[in-house]
Amino acid sequence: MLDRPASPRTRLSTDRLALLTKIARMYHEQGVRQPEIASRLSMSQSRVSRFLKEAAQLGIVRTVVVAPSGVHTDVEDELRQRFALTDVVVADYDGDSESTLLLALGAAGAAYLETTLTGSDRIGISSWSATLLATAEAMRPSTISTATDIVQVIGGVGDPRVQVNATRLTEQFARVTGATPKFLAAPGIVGSPTVRDALMQDPFIAELTREWDALTVLLAGIGSLSPSPLLRESGNAISDSEFDSLRAAGAVGDVCLRFFDDLGQLITTPLNDRVVGIASEQLRAVPRVIGIAGGERKVEAIRAAASGGWIDVLITDLRTARMIIAEPPAATRPLTRDRV
Repeated sequence: MLDRPASPRTRLSTDRLALLTKIARMYHEQGVRQPEIASRLSMSQSRVSRFLKEAAQLGIVRTVVVAPSGVHTDVEDELRQRFALTDVVVADYDGDSESTLLLALGAAGAAYLETTLTGSDRIGISSWSATLLATAEAMRPSTISTATDIVQVIGGVGDPRVQVNATRLTEQFARVTGATPKFLAAPGIVGSPTVRDALMQDPFIAELTREWDALTVLLAGIGSLSPSPLLRESGNAISDSEFDSLRAAGAVGDVCLRFFDDLGQLITTPLNDRVVGIASEQLRAVPRVIGIAGGERKVEAIRAAASGGWIDVLITDLRTARMIIAEPPAATRPLTRDRV
């Protein structure tokens, strides 16, 4: 019977393995710097460095990353890979209240934006959203500009008396990023396609809409067919009968009032032609669309938005993330990350 070939480790002498182990323990366990190791063992620092690399190659030294409490990179990786997303941020939080959830999502969204905005970004901002407001309020004003423009991509949604909140949201993001705010002075939903077309042809609005093609980032909430407490308080611009029609057509959620089904496919209803805002094709052409949303009532909408390619980056909470992961992906669900 032929002897099994020796492994690289067994081919080395015991003395050499002992030396490699000694150097590795001095450096990794005892915190001795390489120059001091070289001095103690009467060898050059370059040789110490080579021995440390050799110890790693032989498996004497193994790197193990231990995630601290409250960090869930394994969940983030699973969501990112399942839905072919660019990035996922999962926020941990204690409690069951909507306000606690919003604070956690806002803090996570703020931290992500503060570390990823380049200073040359042109940011689109959707209309009145509790999660976006929480994000803006959690961001620290920067001493240097982290974006050039904050551009409103949909008109104010809700009671006309409170549509000023859309302006407030845009102003808040402009303040904390040092960017120039650009407002869409119009309601988000109007009574007829004729009114919508007339508004979009207004010179001031038409000038703003041309900005949408140059956006590099878009920040959006992800809506469900169950209006949020904030939307109910502000006066829902979509009637109950329209919601019934959307449900009948298979809608489960929306991004910027562009509704989609459980596979993330665009739902075409008469409401589309009454929205004063960015078109679905323009939205999906933005290089980085960041969706910030969480909570049990948003699970189906978030899953569909990720499946259909409506978002590139998802910021959500741990409980919601686990609920999304718990349901096996549908065999027919298209993971479309292509941009129109």
